[in-house]
Amino acid sequence: MRSHLASDKKLSSLGLTAMPGVFVLLWSTGFIGAKFGLPYAEPFTFLFIRFVLTLLALIPLVGLMRIAWPSSLRLWGHIGISGLLVHGTYLGGVFYAIYLGMPAGLAALLVGLQPLLTAACAGPLLGERLSSRQWLGLLLGLIGISLVLGSKLDMGNSLFEGFGVGALLSVIAALLGISLGTLYQKRYCTSMPLLSGAVIQYIAAGALLGVGALLFETREVQWSTTFILTLGWLVLILSIAAILLLMALIKKGEASRVASLFYLVPPVTALQAWWLFDERLPLLGLAGMVVAIMGVIMVVKRPRKAAY
Repeated sequence: MRSHLASDKKLSSLGLTAMPGVFVLLWSTGFIGAKFGLPYAEPFTFLFIRFVLTLLALIPLVGLMRIAWPSSLRLWGHIGISGLLVHGTYLGGVFYAIYLGMPAGLAALLVGLQPLLTAACAGPLLGERLSSRQWLGLLLGLIGISLVLGSKLDMGNSLFEGFGVGALLSVIAALLGISLGTLYQKRYCTSMPLLSGAVIQYIAAGALLGVGALLFETREVQWSTTFILTLGWLVLILSIAAILLLMALIKKGEASRVASLFYLVPPVTALQAWWLFDERLPLLGLAGMVVAIMGVIMVVKRPRKAAY
């Protein structure tokens, strides 16, 4: 009996340890999915369809698993606001910035500032304290992202060539959305049921993006095998599996530590792009990966307690 209990405890511990890595792997496929899907639909329309399909998958699951809904209208409101920020504003801002001409690499680099912004806000808003080692890790992560993405930019052109103020404002809105959404959820939504809470978040985000599609887009979609498969991946893997993992990580960890995981997304995305699209990564980019990973380790790893 004891051996079975020890084995189960070990498996549970391994599962918790693997959660951040699995999240990074899944989350990084979002940019790949956007690259596959955006040629067939405008950004708000694309995201609205994705959220509708996600809700069609999640709502029956909540009923079958008999998962409770949030216990108060106040909590419903907080969850809806977090959904507007984490899903609607973040994804809508990134997709629309790329649609307006901003290079995907530059958009990812600007959104990659999220851990610094989250860490800076976590102190006054949540009372979290970062050590000097963790601040150094955050700085290394930012440098690593800059090296990875900067190595892929065409330095012969102006960094802001090809897009206007609208694209820049869109990606800044995305950065603020994911940063404030992470903090808001940590402060006000820690007691929410994960699956039913996700449904509320997607309803709020879908409503926002649906209005955006009505006001700013033609809502025309070119249905193809590639688009359908991309939608399937984004719905099942990104909108359900990865987001639930993110919520669980936020719930069990400090917001600044969870935010530091996003430093690993650009390097992993670059590896996937190399595999899928034969995009070569220069030595400078490889060095950036190493620096980013070092930064994440410095932020996430808890200091050992002294034995007395």
